[in-house]
Amino acid sequence: MKKAFFVCFSTLLLLTAFPVFAENAKPELVEAKRIWDKAPHNAFTDLLFHKGRWYCVFREGSHHVSPDGSLRVIVSEDGEKWESLALVEHPIEDLRDAKISVTPSGQLMLNGAGMQAEEEIRYHSFSWFSDDDGKTWSKENRIGDPGFWLWRVQWHKGKAYTMGYRTDRERTERISRFYRSDDGKKYEPLVPEVNVDKGVGEDAILFLEDDSALCLFRHETGDKMAFLGKSNPPYDKWEWTKLNKRIGGPNMIQLPDGRIISAVRLYDGGARTSLCWLDPDKGTLTECLKLPSGGDTSYAGMVLKDGLLWVSYYSSHEEKTAIYLAKVKL
Repeated sequence: MKKAFFVCFSTLLLLTAFPVFAENAKPELVEAKRIWDKAPHNAFTDLLFHKGRWYCVFREGSHHVSPDGSLRVIVSEDGEKWESLALVEHPIEDLRDAKISVTPSGQLMLNGAGMQAEEEIRYHSFSWFSDDDGKTWSKENRIGDPGFWLWRVQWHKGKAYTMGYRTDRERTERISRFYRSDDGKKYEPLVPEVNVDKGVGEDAILFLEDDSALCLFRHETGDKMAFLGKSNPPYDKWEWTKLNKRIGGPNMIQLPDGRIISAVRLYDGGARTSLCWLDPDKGTLTECLKLPSGGDTSYAGMVLKDGLLWVSYYSSHEEKTAIYLAKVKL
């Protein structure tokens, strides 16, 4: 009886203490260092560990917005020494915001957007594929609808999912669509107009063990507080909660113990790239670690490996806008 009581009491104690622990837990920065700065402007990253190698992808160009924007792919065997593997270019588009993933068939896939400043519809979204682990890439596939930016693709049970936000309207008129694809090349709107405030854009989707999905959305109208969406299969209905922070460039990952940590740009008190605990039930983001950063910064890739959280991001706090890699102990 005493043993049973002790087990029940210990379980109850853990359950009641968990939210407090999640909010107050302080990740430890093991190291953060610059890994690439060869272009005048290096920004908007993503990170992948695949077949024993690290991949970091990002945009490089003359400026934050410039017609020579291209997508650089660099690789590393150990996360320390990096070398260029490929450069994906377009003759007329400013390519932006590279994201990298692995398709169900084992191909590497990039997705991103291209911008033509002088066109009526300035943005189109694209995907590219590689059969040789990133050395060469296919011709671009135009995906989604014209003018919709399909920002980050997430694969789940053989399907690709992404939010796309309209770019050919003023922010107060921009709607969002939720897309699904079987192959990463052709995307159909699963939800033609998502029931969230206009002016959202830049998202991260996280599928949980019970197949439910979360969507963390940047918001740039009204009070500019971020939104968190929740949905269940088949993901054609979403419920939204306004969060307590303004964010940019969101990403998030779930830890083995169930906690969710996000990497975002925060604005209050100065722009920076930070890690935040996300509590879906309370609808809160709690900053827990500011990464060395400032100014033009954020847009992180996240990989959990060997007990460390690896975070790629860009920042302009040291001389020029460069790519950084942080290792964080949780």
